[in-house]
Amino acid sequence: MQLTHRTTGAPVTATYWMDHAWLGTHVEPGVTLDVADGRVAGIRTGVPTPPPGATALRGLTLPGLANTHSHAFHRALRATVQVGSGTFWTWRELMYRTASLLTPDTYFDLARATYAEMALAGITSVGEFHYLHHAPGGTPYANPNAMGEALIAAAAEAGIRITLLDTAYLAAGFGEKPNRHQLRFSDTTAEAWAERASLLKGDDHTLIGAAIHSVRAVPAGQLGTVAQWAEERNAPLHVHLSEQTAENDACRAAHGRTPTRLLADHGVLGPRTTGIHNTHLTEADIALLGSSATGTCMCPTTERDLADGIGPAAALQKAGSPLSLGSDSHAVIDLFEEARAMELNERLRTHVRGHWTAAALLRAASADGHAALGRPDAGVLEPGAPADLTTVALDSVRTAGPVPRLAAETAVFAASAADVRHTVVAGRHIVRDGRHTRIEDVPRALAEAVAALHP
Repeated sequence: MQLTHRTTGAPVTATYWMDHAWLGTHVEPGVTLDVADGRVAGIRTGVPTPPPGATALRGLTLPGLANTHSHAFHRALRATVQVGSGTFWTWRELMYRTASLLTPDTYFDLARATYAEMALAGITSVGEFHYLHHAPGGTPYANPNAMGEALIAAAAEAGIRITLLDTAYLAAGFGEKPNRHQLRFSDTTAEAWAERASLLKGDDHTLIGAAIHSVRAVPAGQLGTVAQWAEERNAPLHVHLSEQTAENDACRAAHGRTPTRLLADHGVLGPRTTGIHNTHLTEADIALLGSSATGTCMCPTTERDLADGIGPAAALQKAGSPLSLGSDSHAVIDLFEEARAMELNERLRTHVRGHWTAAALLRAASADGHAALGRPDAGVLEPGAPADLTTVALDSVRTAGPVPRLAAETAVFAASAADVRHTVVAGRHIVRDGRHTRIEDVPRALAEAVAALHP
C-alpha cells in the first residue's frame, strides 16, 4: 500500500532508517523517517532494524547543517593567505586580487565545487553574502545578475539550498568612493542596488535576501533603503558588524556613535536581521542587539584566522540574540569545528568550561542558522520540516569509543567534516557513504576551479 503524508496527501517517496537520531533533546536509537514532497512525512521510534525498502543511515543522524555566512570565492584563498604575517587589512588586499580574476563562468565552477565541499561536510543550506556583482571596473554585465545567478546555479548542481544575500557595497569607507578593486562591488547607490536585486528570483531551493556589507561600505543615509527592501519582502537581512576596532573608531569619528547604534537609528536591527561577527561591542551594543532580537553569526575559524578577536557570544545570547555559525572565508569548511570553537574560545577567555551544551551548539549549527537564512521550519527532525539530514559516523578514529547516548557530544567535540557519511536534501541523497552523488570528484573540481584563477 502506498503511504502518504498525513496532511498533504503527497505520496511517501523515500524512507530512511537511522541507526541513531538526534531528536533535539536526546539521541534515539532505531528511528525511521518518511519523506513526502521533500518534507518529513512521519517519524517512528523503536525500530531496531531497517524496514524493507528503507535506506539505512548508520551513525548519528542530525538535522542538516546551516552555513549562515559564506563568501564562496574566498575558497580560492585557502593556504595562499597563510604565507607571511599581517592583519585583516593586508589579507584583504590578497582577497581583492582573487576577486578581480573571476568571471561568471569561473565563479560558477568555483562555487559549485565549494558548495559540493559543503555538502560533503553535512551542510544542507548556505547563506551566500554576495557582493561580487559587476565586471572589473564596475561595468554591469549584459545580465546584471550574472554573478548572482551563477551562485544560484552552482548551489543547485551541488545539491544544497542557498539564501543569496545580495549585498549593497557602495563605498570604501566613511565619505570615501570605492577603490579600484571595489568598483565591481558597487551599484553606486542603494536605489540602484535595490533595482538590480529586485530582478533576482528564488525557487524551491533558493531564497533571495539582502545584506549591508558594513556601515563603512553603505552611507548612513542609504541604510534605510536596504532595510526597507528586505522588510517589504520579509527577507533576511545580514550585515558585517564591528569585525574590526578600526571600523568602530571610524564610525565614531564620522557619526559620533558605534556601528550598532547607527544601524539601530536607521531601522536595520530586528528579528530578521543577523549581524556577522559582532566582535568588538560595547555593553550598550549588546543590549541593543539582544533587545531587538537581532541575530549573531559567529565565524570562529575565520575570526581566528584573520586575528579579529573573540566576540561576546555568550553575552549576546543571554541578552536575546540568537546564535548561528558560518565558515565565512572557508579557511576550513566544518560546522562541527565552528561549533566547538565558539565554546572553546569562550573557555579560553573566561577560564571556565561548559558555556553551551552540545544540544545548544547543534541548534546554532542547524535550526537557528536556518532561521537566520529565512527557513524557520528547518533544522529539526519533525513532521512537516524539510527532509534535510546529515549523518556522522560513530566508528571513525575520532568518534569511536563513546557510548551512543553521548553521540551529540561526540559529534560536536570530536568529529570533523571528514566524519560525515550521508547528506540528504529534500529527501534526496546528495552525499552517500562519504561520496557526492552528483559531482564525481570534488577535490579535482576544487583544484581545477582554483587553478583556473592562477594561469
